[in-house]
Amino acid sequence: HGIGNNGGKLPLTVADSLAADPGNRFEIVLTNPPFGKKSSTTIVGEDGKASKETEIVEREDFWATTSNKQLNFVQHVKTLLAQHGRCGIVVPDNVLFEGGAGETVRRKLLHDCDVHTLLRLPTGLFYAQGVKANVLFFDKKPASETPWTKKLWIYDLRTNIHFTLKTNPLKRADLDEFVENYNPTNRQDRNPTWSEDKQDGCWRSYGYDEIINRDKASLDIFWLMDDSLEDSDNLPEPGIIAAEIVEDLEAALEQFREIASDLDSENVQGEA
Repeated sequence: HGIGNNGGKLPLTVADSLAADPGNRFEIVLTNPPFGKKSSTTIVGEDGKASKETEIVEREDFWATTSNKQLNFVQHVKTLLAQHGRCGIVVPDNVLFEGGAGETVRRKLLHDCDVHTLLRLPTGLFYAQGVKANVLFFDKKPASETPWTKKLWIYDLRTNIHFTLKTNPLKRADLDEFVENYNPTNRQDRNPTWSEDKQDGCWRSYGYDEIINRDKASLDIFWLMDDSLEDSDNLPEPGIIAAEIVEDLEAALEQFREIASDLDSENVQGEA
């Protein structure tokens, strides 16, 4: 990235990344965009009362117009990539299954880019509770009438895997199998670890037609059986179970906060 090797002039700009196309193009983009609520602006009226107005990002280079920050960052990164440029982007689960603008973005991304790999991250990696995330890898391609995505390879590092920030943090060695299977020098020679005879394999692929015909072209795909549902004697430690329950409740609460915020914004606009 050149930081510290540019004669004292850092290649950084302090601005709203989603406001406009910056014009620069890059061969590689690795990014973990901010998660959280939809973008909003606080407006203080003449009576001193504050209200929030949802920010809808409208850009000609975007496939869909939405206030969802995560979907907008996916579209923004697509714009930043040079032809055949490569991207690895951290996205929350809702980017994989959300309807409306989410479905539009997924279908366009699968058609216009080579979306080749999805790493499903375990819970317990982020300080914010309730965050369920993934790393999506794709390459930008030239315009084509036929879809560029042929196969999406998915590595499930979440099912039956438990990490915590303090007592059992994720280590580099935990990613060794994924890195080996990723096979960046020759993706055509990837081999699944899952098969009908070995159904505990956490690495397998899905064809373009399989994905595009799923409800809302959802990429929220799991195939491994949760061991705790089958074997009550093999449950995680109580502390891990409690932490996972908290994460699920926090995630649900965050979604309800977004819904409530949207409803408040609509009420304010209606009164105006």
